[in-house]
Amino acid sequence: MLSTGGLAPATAQEIPNDFSAIVRQKLPAVVAITTRQIIQDQTTLNDFLNPFDGGGRIQPQVREALGSGFVISPEGYIVTNNHVVADATEIHVVFSDKETAPARVVGRDPATDIAVLKVDPRPNMTATAWGDSDAMQPGAWTIAIGSPFGLGGTVTVGVLSARSRDIQAGPYDDFLQTDASINRGNSGGPLFNARGEVIGVNTAIVSPSGGSIGIGFAVPSRTARTIVDQLISTGRIERGFIGVRLQEITPSIAEALGMPGAKGALVASVEAGSPAQKAGIQAGDVITRFNDKDIQGVHDLTLAAASQKPGSKVTVTTNRGGTNQELSLTVDRRRDQEEQTGAIPSLGTEDQRLGMSLSAIPDEARQQLGLQADTTGVFVQDVAPNSLAAESGIRPGDVIVSANNRNMTQPSDVREEWAKSRQQKKPVLFRIDRQGQSLFVAVANS
Repeated sequence: MLSTGGLAPATAQEIPNDFSAIVRQKLPAVVAITTRQIIQDQTTLNDFLNPFDGGGRIQPQVREALGSGFVISPEGYIVTNNHVVADATEIHVVFSDKETAPARVVGRDPATDIAVLKVDPRPNMTATAWGDSDAMQPGAWTIAIGSPFGLGGTVTVGVLSARSRDIQAGPYDDFLQTDASINRGNSGGPLFNARGEVIGVNTAIVSPSGGSIGIGFAVPSRTARTIVDQLISTGRIERGFIGVRLQEITPSIAEALGMPGAKGALVASVEAGSPAQKAGIQAGDVITRFNDKDIQGVHDLTLAAASQKPGSKVTVTTNRGGTNQELSLTVDRRRDQEEQTGAIPSLGTEDQRLGMSLSAIPDEARQQLGLQADTTGVFVQDVAPNSLAAESGIRPGDVIVSANNRNMTQPSDVREEWAKSRQQKKPVLFRIDRQGQSLFVAVANS
């Protein structure tokens, strides 16, 4: 007889025979999303570099893409991924009964890869309900429904593999990991718990082949629900801002600061006039708690601060010279919201964005980046996933030395050249310094 090792046997309720009842209830609320992007009069890179060679023009092209989504209210609001609908010229939603409806974008948040669509309400429209992603523990059942490879209504089942995964997709990564099979076309679809509640929005996979190997990631409902509510009510996202530049604490830094461990976020600098400065936070402080939440590192503090509603009051615990102190801070609103969500602001229509967050070159980064003392340019802080910049190979840490043969000295220079190239319907040619090596990158205005 095999021993159970002291564990009580699982009940039939804990291990259901199947998930057919949940699938029958929720399948009508899950949709396939098809998009079309029409690219007209795009000039080839050869035309741009050799304008007198008489090169030909590319004929208008149509790009089609497929994703998934789910109805969140009977009014016709549908949740999906931003990368499914970004830059789409046409968007259609296909319901489980094969009926198709046109959809419009209500709002998008590239930083969390969440978007909200709207269709005309249908009679007796089935909607999903949000669940509590924070209550999910590794080993709990997960159910994914979507349209992988165009196969609508596909159901896969697995377990929650891990929580709070940072896969370097964006500044606010906090993914759920599941081994429920997720493939191309599942993006934007729901991840359900065993009660049929949405606890995540399927977004990404790790795969060397392009197919599922049992490592999928979903935006937790805690994050997605907040973003969706804001997009529906205002069409935009407001994130908290405290005004500090941070860096991770290494064991050697912790030792130099006289701290017992490497937990917390080290304040590298404080922005003048920011909430942090007004609260008394100084460079060299280590933030260890934020509103009763322990801060393990920079990522924790970034998420905690961004999730606060502007105007809210929080308590920040800092360690300065080995002494802890509690400070009261009033969270402000980000004034550079478009840059922080991966888009250069005020470059034209909302759907044509380069997708980079830019700044002057940080003095402390010059040696690390391998830059010469006389190198000038604009520092790429972040690159939005699936943006034009990302697709062209630009990376965080690159320094844009010139654009269209014009030297760049500040972020506004890049914006000006990008706007000019868009008006001329030509690619913008960047000269990049990457770890001391020079290279050219052409970004098409599509």
